[in-house]
Amino acid sequence: MSAAAIPIEYADASREVRAVYDDIMATRKTDWINNFWKVLAHDPATLRRMWANVKEVMAPGALDPMTKELIYIAVSVTNGCRYCIASHGAGATAKGMTPAQHAELLAVIGLANETNRFAVALDMPIDERFR
Repeated sequence: MSAAAIPIEYADASREVRAVYDDIMATRKTDWINNFWKVLAHDPATLRRMWANVKEVMAPGALDPMTKELIYIAVSVTNGCRYCIASHGAGATAKGMTPAQHAELLAVIGLANETNRFAVALDMPIDERFR
C-alpha cells in the first residue's frame, strides 16, 4: 500500500480535514468515517470537493436515495470497483434493499453489459423511434 493510500484517522487529521470529517458524520448521523474519505484526506482540497459533490448528487431529489444507490452499484460493478460495490451495497441495504432486489439488480447489470457489448460490436444503427 502506498503512503497515499494509508487512511488518515480523525486524531491525526488537520483542522481542515477534521472539518470535512465532522460534516460527513453530521450529515450521515454517524460517528464513523469510512476509508474512502480517510484516504482522500491526503489532499484536503480533493476531499472537500468530493464530499460536496457526494452531498449534492446523492441527496434526495428527482430520484429517491435507494434508486441512486442502485445506480451507483451498477456503475461500480461495471467499473470493477470492489470498494464502491461494498460501500453502496451497504448503503442500499440500509435504505431497504432486499436480497431479492439485489439479485435482480445483478441480473439487470449482467444483461445490460451483455447486450451493450453486442450493440457495440455489431455497430447497430439506432432506431429513429429512439431518437
